[in-house]
Parts: sequence; C-alpha cells; structure tokens
Amino acid sequence: MLLPRQKTPNLELETLDHGAFSLSTDIAERGVVICYYRGLHCPICAKQLMDLQSHVDEFAKRGVTCIAVSSDDKQRTQQMADKVGAGNLKFGYGMSLAKAKEWGLYISTSRGTTSIGIEEPALFSEPGLFLVGPDQGLYYGSVQTMPFARPHFAELLGALDFAIANDYPARGEYSGEV
Repeated sequence: MLLPRQKTPNLELETLDHGAFSLSTDIAERGVVICYYRGLHCPICAKQLMDLQSHVDEFAKRGVTCIAVSSDDKQRTQQMADKVGAGNLKFGYGMSLAKAKEWGLYISTSRGTTSIGIEEPALFSEPGLFLVGPDQGLYYGSVQTMPFARPHFAELLGALDFAIANDYPARGEYSGEV
C-alpha cells in the first residue's frame, strides 16, 4: 500500500506527443497529477479525461503538471486522446500491469465488448488518481475497484489551493500499530 509522504514507485513510459516520461525527472514545481484510466473501451474514462483536459491549464498555474496513463498500446491511446480532444494533456501508454499493481491499482478481466462497442483487453487496471509532490512523495491518492464515481478535478484544484495557502501536509501517513 502506498503511504502519503512516502516515495511513490517510479513511472517511466512513452507519451504520445511529449517523448519519454519519467516521474523521477518530470515533476513540476508542486508536483504531477497522474490519472490512471482503464483504457479506450471505457466511456466513463473518456468523460473523466475530458474533465481533466479542461483543467490542465489551471493545474499548471499552480505548478502542477498532468498525465493520463493506461496499459493500452499506442494506437488505442491515440484513439482515446483524439476522442477527448487532448490538447495539452500528456498521454502515457503501455504501462505494465505489474507497474499498475505496484501503484495499488486493481486489475480486472475482460467482459468482452463494452456498451460503446469496443473490446476490453484481457486484463486492464481500474482507475486511480494521484497527486505526487516534487519529492516524488504521495500527497493524494484515490484508487477504485469500479469505473464509477470518480473524483472531480475542480474539487482537487480547490483542495490544492487550500493546501498551498495553509501549507497543509499529506494525511494518512501513520503506519504504526492501532
């Protein structure tokens, strides 16, 4: 389990239009939002990524970059980027499922063709959203077992504003006996 204030696993992968991404070197002044999505087959992911795309500039104003990541191959990732109108949102592709598990993401098996007529991969990760600080420490994390009820980026921006104004630390860091 990832713990707040502890270093997250590294993440290295290719992006569609921004070259190679490495979490250890590509973190902005205040961090990076990593939005792990299920893949091209998921209409809820497309909706969430459109929302993220609409907030990329607001995150940048606060010193935070954003990247959307899945285990889809380059072709399927490009199709998703096209579908959501990914202007300046980075899209990483080809994440291994072993890496997904390292981040604490749940893995699902295919149920065939989705409601939008796209075949699910044999295995894929469920969604997760992380805000990683400039020291590569976990600041915020949300991991889901289902595609439904995703966090909203406007709320994350509001929380980020509060955290910046109040020097608010990451919470949930305690790992001792209870």
